[in-house]
Amino acid sequence: MTVAGVRLRRVELPEVGLNVAEAGLETGPPTILLHGFPEFWFGWRHQIGPLAEAGLRVIAPDQRGYGLSDKPAGIAAYHLDRLAGDVLALADAYGAPTVRLVGHDWGGLVAWWVASRHPERIDRLAILNAPHPAVVGTYMRHHPGQWLRSTYVGLFQIPHLPERLLTADRCRALRRALTTTSRPGAFAQADLDRYVEAWLQPDAMTGMLNWYRALVRLPRARPPRVRVPALILWGRRDTALQSGLAEASLALCDAGRIQWYAQASHWLAHEEPASVSADLRTFLC
Repeated sequence: MTVAGVRLRRVELPEVGLNVAEAGLETGPPTILLHGFPEFWFGWRHQIGPLAEAGLRVIAPDQRGYGLSDKPAGIAAYHLDRLAGDVLALADAYGAPTVRLVGHDWGGLVAWWVASRHPERIDRLAILNAPHPAVVGTYMRHHPGQWLRSTYVGLFQIPHLPERLLTADRCRALRRALTTTSRPGAFAQADLDRYVEAWLQPDAMTGMLNWYRALVRLPRARPPRVRVPALILWGRRDTALQSGLAEASLALCDAGRIQWYAQASHWLAHEEPASVSADLRTFLC
C-alpha cells in the first residue's frame, strides 16, 4: 500500500541515515513531522497530503531506531539531545535554516526539546498529545494517576524481555495496544500490517525501546521556556497521558494555545484526520 504523493528517500546525516517520506513542492516552507512510539513516518499518512496541498514541503522521517532508518547501538545514542540533533541535521540536509515542526507522542517530546533549546531554528511548533519533557517528572509526583498510567515504562527498562514480548506472534501485543486504546476503525488491518513490517526490521524493537531507557536513565539539562508560537492538539480520551500534562506544557510557552479534541484518544491524527489536518494547515501556513 502506497500513500499518494509521497516520495521515499534515504538521507545521510552526520550520525545516522534516515528513511524519509517527502511530499509537496521543494519551494514550500519545510515542515518536519515527527512520529511517536510505536509508529514510523506512515503514522502521518492522513496529514501528509493535505499539508503538501496547502503548499508546505513535508518531510516525515523514520526517526533513529525506527523502520528503515539506522538503529545505533546503546542507550546513550537515544538521549534527547541526540534525537534533537537529528532534527537539526535533517533541516540542514534540506538546506533549511528554519522549519515548521510537528510532533506526536515521542516525536512531540523531541519537538518540544528542539523548540526549547534551538528556537532560532523553529518557525512554529505543533504538538499532538505529548508533554514537554521538563514537566513530566514534577507532574507525576503530584498526580499519582499519571504514574499509574506510566508503569509500562518500568517494564521497558528490563533488558531483552520487552523485545521478546512485543515481537511475539507478529507483534500481537503492539497490534492489540493500538486497537484497544483507539476508536474502532482508527487502524485498519492493512495499516497494522505496515506497522508489523516496520517493527520486525532488524534491531528495530530495541531501538524503539531505547528511547524510553534513555529518558529514564540519562541525565539532561533543564531546557529554557518555549519562545516560538506553539499549538497543542490534545485528545482528552488519551489512556496513557492525562490532559493536565497539556496544561502544564502550555505553562512553559510564551505564545501557545491548546486545541482540545473531546472525543479523541492518544491517536487523534488517525481518529480525527480531517480536523487535525485542518488545524495544522491553519496554524502552519
